[in-house]
Amino acid sequence: MAPSPVPAPGRPARPPIGRASGTALPRAARPGELPPVHGALVCVALPALAVCGEHGQLTGEGPEGVYEAGRRLLSRCVLRVAGREPVALQGRMAGADRAVFLGVLRAPGETGPDPGLAVERARSADGTERITLRSAATRPLRLPVEIALGTDLADLGAVATGRPGPELTASVHGTGLRWTGSDGWSAAVTADPAPADSLAAAGVLRWEAELAPGAAFTIRLRVRGEAPARPAGPSGAGTGRPGGHLLAEARAEADDPRPGELLRTSVEDLRALLQRTPEHPADVYLAAGVPWRCGPVTAEALWAARMALPLGTRLAVTTLRALGRTQLAGEGAESGRIPGPLRDAGPHLPPRCTGIEATLAFPAVLAEARCWGLSPADLEELLPVAERCLDWLRRAAGADGLVPDPGPAGPRRAETQAHAHRAALLGADLLDACGRPGGDALRDTARTMRERFRHEFWIDDRAGGRPALARTADGRTWPRPGGWAAHLLDTGLLGGGRYAQGLLDGTETERVARLLGAPDLDSGWGLRGLAAKDPDHNPFGHRTGAVRTHDTAVAVAGLAATGHEKEAASLLRGLLDAAEAFDHRLPEMYAGEQRTTGGRPVPHPVACRPAAVAAAGAVHALLALAGVRPDAPGRSVSVHPLPSAPLGAIRLSGLVVAGEPFAVRVSRLGLGMVEEAAEGLQLGV
Repeated sequence: MAPSPVPAPGRPARPPIGRASGTALPRAARPGELPPVHGALVCVALPALAVCGEHGQLTGEGPEGVYEAGRRLLSRCVLRVAGREPVALQGRMAGADRAVFLGVLRAPGETGPDPGLAVERARSADGTERITLRSAATRPLRLPVEIALGTDLADLGAVATGRPGPELTASVHGTGLRWTGSDGWSAAVTADPAPADSLAAAGVLRWEAELAPGAAFTIRLRVRGEAPARPAGPSGAGTGRPGGHLLAEARAEADDPRPGELLRTSVEDLRALLQRTPEHPADVYLAAGVPWRCGPVTAEALWAARMALPLGTRLAVTTLRALGRTQLAGEGAESGRIPGPLRDAGPHLPPRCTGIEATLAFPAVLAEARCWGLSPADLEELLPVAERCLDWLRRAAGADGLVPDPGPAGPRRAETQAHAHRAALLGADLLDACGRPGGDALRDTARTMRERFRHEFWIDDRAGGRPALARTADGRTWPRPGGWAAHLLDTGLLGGGRYAQGLLDGTETERVARLLGAPDLDSGWGLRGLAAKDPDHNPFGHRTGAVRTHDTAVAVAGLAATGHEKEAASLLRGLLDAAEAFDHRLPEMYAGEQRTTGGRPVPHPVACRPAAVAAAGAVHALLALAGVRPDAPGRSVSVHPLPSAPLGAIRLSGLVVAGEPFAVRVSRLGLGMVEEAAEGLQLGV
């Protein structure tokens, strides 16, 4: 277990936060185990973030605290009024970067049941906090107010593994306290108004609040950290918030109010997750998720940027640029590949390579960004990187026409073949459009992949057949139906607003659609990572049964594009219901428990929330209702809405096509109409 903060000499250990103070975040059970965060309120404006329970106190337990660039600047901020902690009544997010809390206290001498003091707190990601006491008492009050502060200046990685270290000793600093660690990091808290007493040894600031009936008393706290050379911490974030207008202010107005709330929250979260690389501050990309996955740019950042293309192409450009800088050079077999860490792939397969995923995603995202309105200058800069990715793809496909993952001896995964096939066709379209050679060779590669996929991955059975999850080098096949199959329907967008050909034919596509819509995979809250009937199903396993928001969003869009509205609408409604239960901030995954009447989706204890692919996936799924297909170079855009209009009428505005605002309306009859678009675009419905 993580060690408890050490009380100062002569000072009793602080009492635990009890039920009266709300739910505290539990610590990790043992070192090496991530502490649960499913009950946390997480304020994000990277490189800053604040994590706390709904009670509003920072207790020093588990991951609670205020962080900057992966360093915990403040782990404890406990308020007491007249020696008592407020009774916590409510804690909620007031925006991606801000949480507000409400508590009450009975004023000294009160005899009735009604509390006479309200305690309001507002905390921002950067550690700024406002605490206000409001009196409803009938007589003047003079109350001692005490705030106990502390920090261990722990690295986020140490917090995540349950090894944060002891609290540091404070010193008085201006109107507050200061702490300095052995590695040169320091943190300071300043208060306004200045406290009447500052007790460094105990880490306590004290005030005497005088409150007339109906009056208020406010304390403002400010947290600041300082590092010797301002290196990027485990968050990987550079200094300061990313500037510029990277994501449009998209809005949804609908008969059903949930799409509007989900889209608003998702865009806020995407903006809060933006971070920059320290070496190249212009390279802005999305952190994979908070609090645990804020490292260097990954494939997930690229998938999220792709799904956020309706909000503009700038994020895709900066993400592609950041990934392109990591591309392997030289003339060897690995030349052109983008490196990336290995990620667990479940109990029976070796870890998959996120670098291969990023390499295959790069040309596809660049091609689609061109369709949405990527500038010629950005395309010219990034095209050589995409060409090297495509050269690597042709070599990796090899003699058998399939891409191994993670290495030459690795298994052939169905999901990887879907990514490779999409990259080949969209890459060929991109090369043709740019007057570059190689398009025909890539189409030949894609044709071979389709033939080999049907031979190696499609399993015939009495129900009509199903795809296999993977095929090992020695010929063994793993059926394992799961949410991964959604990626087989994600073909990608070509020029002219056309979808690329998929790995599957029409009959196989229909069979996959039925599988995704069956109760074995559709939990009622979203798509399970592994079918409930599979012997290895674990509703909390991120690859063995949990609902992964990204996969569900991909399934909704893929099913809608292939005409399987019933299955698409069912998954979309489940996703919206789950989002409502999560206050419209979807986590990266949650338990794949079967939905029951009156039930709620079960959170995963260590899932990141917010997460880039979850927030961008919400945008992707909602846009499937309208079916927007742009071809900015061809000066056209068309909409292909779901004819059934499963959520009733909806208007999506604040989108960006060809660099200009775009708005579309879908009626209750499923008819689409473009209401705003760039001048000169040919519109189609």
